[in-house]
Amino acid sequence: MNHFKLKALALLAPCYFAAFSTYADPLSLGASVIYAESPYRGGQDRYIPVPVINYEGDSFWFHSLQGGYYLWKDPQDQLSLTVLGSPQQYDPKDNDLSDMKRLDKRRMTLMAGASYRHISQWGILRTALLGDVLNNSNGVMWDMTWLYRFDFGAFSLTPGIGALWNSANQNRYYYGVSSQESARTGIARYQPDDSWSPYLEMNASYQISQSWNATVSGRYTRFGSDIKDSPMVNKSGQVTLWTGISYSF
Repeated sequence: MNHFKLKALALLAPCYFAAFSTYADPLSLGASVIYAESPYRGGQDRYIPVPVINYEGDSFWFHSLQGGYYLWKDPQDQLSLTVLGSPQQYDPKDNDLSDMKRLDKRRMTLMAGASYRHISQWGILRTALLGDVLNNSNGVMWDMTWLYRFDFGAFSLTPGIGALWNSANQNRYYYGVSSQESARTGIARYQPDDSWSPYLEMNASYQISQSWNATVSGRYTRFGSDIKDSPMVNKSGQVTLWTGISYSF
């Protein structure tokens, strides 16, 4: 079971994928698989099964790994208090390099804050401001995205462009190297500041039948310099994919 834990999924969260965030039905269940490149030197790419459990009520909502309470909801605007299980983590036991194996573990955490979505004829604007509530990173993330949906009968395509801001605490916890770690591993000490990471996103959805729906979402994130320059990181960006199938009741 350890192979399937949510490990080393930097910058990945379900709210970043629009195909899993727009629902016409109150309840849908299904299965999905996430693929994510590891941003870390010697890290392993991951394939992770995730259940699809989506519920849309008048006051509460739940979308797989996140949920919330609506403060405002109408067909054009939705503002909600949001709780998100962040899968970002670094486990040195999963690394292939001897120096990286001696770094401290970075844990998954729970993020909470507010999210907002506006739907109009010119597209979909979504944003979320979330902070760590378990005192792991004590960091803050701010995600902003603009998307436009194209419908072709049962098939829809939704490209998007956005950016993710990480606070200095967030970056230092997941990408920084402390003085103690540097002395122990030989990796240079590194204390990053906050960063902006732009990304491109593509979401596709196919209505197989009245009840069955298949979705594929992908994103390429270009790391900000404070992440890219970390001695823990050996990539300039990251590809993540999420594919799934669901049944609506």
